[in-house]
Amino acid sequence: MKILGIESSCDETASSLLEVKGKNIKVLSNVISSQINIHKKYGGVVPEVAARRHTEVIFDIIKKALLKNNIKDVDLIAVTNGPGLATSLRVGVLAGQSIASLAKKPLVGVNHIEAHLLSPFLNNKNIKFPAIGLIVSGGHTELILIKDFGKYKLIGETRDDAVGEAYDKVAKMLGLRYPGGPEVFAQAEKVSKSDIVLPRPMINTKDFDFSFSGLKTAVLYVIKKMDKKQIKKMTPQICYEFQQAVLDVLIKKTKNSADKYKVKSIIIGGGVSANKRLREALENLDYPVYLPNMDYTGDNASMIAFAGYKKWQRIKKNEVLKIKADANLKI
Repeated sequence: MKILGIESSCDETASSLLEVKGKNIKVLSNVISSQINIHKKYGGVVPEVAARRHTEVIFDIIKKALLKNNIKDVDLIAVTNGPGLATSLRVGVLAGQSIASLAKKPLVGVNHIEAHLLSPFLNNKNIKFPAIGLIVSGGHTELILIKDFGKYKLIGETRDDAVGEAYDKVAKMLGLRYPGGPEVFAQAEKVSKSDIVLPRPMINTKDFDFSFSGLKTAVLYVIKKMDKKQIKKMTPQICYEFQQAVLDVLIKKTKNSADKYKVKSIIIGGGVSANKRLREALENLDYPVYLPNMDYTGDNASMIAFAGYKKWQRIKKNEVLKIKADANLKI
């Protein structure tokens, strides 16, 4: 079975062609058009600008993803319909509906968060349920109990900033470039310890929620006591301690939730899962931990295609006339 995936939830326009034969999954193409250079000057994603760019490139990206395949060779089309930026989502949904209608192919809508949850399956065949899924991205930080495909329970989430958002804001405070995640990581790698001490918000609470707004504010208070020269000198130490505080909270909450629900696996997805130190810390837990390959950590259409395939297996229903972009879609 060949599945065409379409993703446009934020500032990446992506399309992928996935082939599934039994338990064998093969990514035939994984095409992504990034808008990072467009949004850098704004210090973040501007929704109207992102949507306009999606409309300019989406059909070219889909054509590239199809390679030499004709759309008639595709068995299923899967498109992200939420959550995300409403205007960006609409571009992808309308493109998917147009192609599906003209080619007379079934279309399914995919929850972007579910796709991140399932992204490790693209390179891991033997993940066992129940599992704990940790989603870490610019817009989401969530812990999800995964009982089976399509059976999810949200057990914890951030009460304010998502991890990726906190990285971006701290980077901006320090005069680093957007996106903040890679910049903060690069600075943190310059040192092996820090004289700065920051809090670990909610690390000892019995629930599985997160809060990173206070940590971001704590960084601001540290910076306010310094002049520009001191900030530049101490930036690596500030980034090291900030990152370590984030990792300490994420690891402890993930382990505690895995212990409570007696799971067989831990699954990680989302853009921040590309962080080398996070990957190392998670792999030291006493559980089988499954992470996506680096190509599938950020927003991509291969994970959309796979999530769409698993949904099609459950519902066997063409949603071409039913799908609507939903910026606040819940898992």
